[in-house]
Amino acid sequence: MFHKTINNLDLINKEIQSKISKLNYLNYNPKIIAICKTFPISDVLPLINHGHVHFGENKVQESIAKWTDIKNDFKNIKLHMVGKLQSNKVKHVLSLFDYIHSLDNIKLAEKISNEQQKVGKKIKIFIQVNIGNETQKSGILEENLFSFYEKCINDFNLQIEGLMCIPPNDNKSEIYFSKMRKLSDQINLPELSMGMSGDYLKACEYKTTFFRIGSKIFGERN
Repeated sequence: MFHKTINNLDLINKEIQSKISKLNYLNYNPKIIAICKTFPISDVLPLINHGHVHFGENKVQESIAKWTDIKNDFKNIKLHMVGKLQSNKVKHVLSLFDYIHSLDNIKLAEKISNEQQKVGKKIKIFIQVNIGNETQKSGILEENLFSFYEKCINDFNLQIEGLMCIPPNDNKSEIYFSKMRKLSDQINLPELSMGMSGDYLKACEYKTTFFRIGSKIFGERN
């Protein structure tokens, strides 16, 4: 019997493929990051065995316990840090994760740079943009993005792959996705991380390259 998470993921994939063919976008192959924070590895293993590669977590300690052995057993898995990252956790993230989606300040950029030099490993990084100018949310403001990006590249030698956003919860996500697409094109970055359980098909229209989908795959969190 197929595990429910596999059925859910297959349905989402079908929806996305159908949307892409309607949009008539050629050579566009976005990836789904299955956000499995708080869910036990027993809920995640069926997806791994099904061949899914990209998974997201938001807490470092939880991830170390959950993923260390699994990543040794399945070398192709890519782990994405999607939550707010404290500087004192950076060295753990470097040893376990493949991507950081939440770079949002200079102190953190400097810390990642220093830790990378120590271990001789580079991690793929997304700059989190506070695209709705929300005081309660992390992220670089739009007007500071270009200077922040330049600093990350020139001063800290970081591998910036793309931009990430969590748009305001006001059902106007296409406004923010459109802005993000423009910013991404201006900097000429290969990746874009946007679109969650409620708005991934909308994000498709703006050629996001990574969806971050949790509850639609795993169900509601307790």
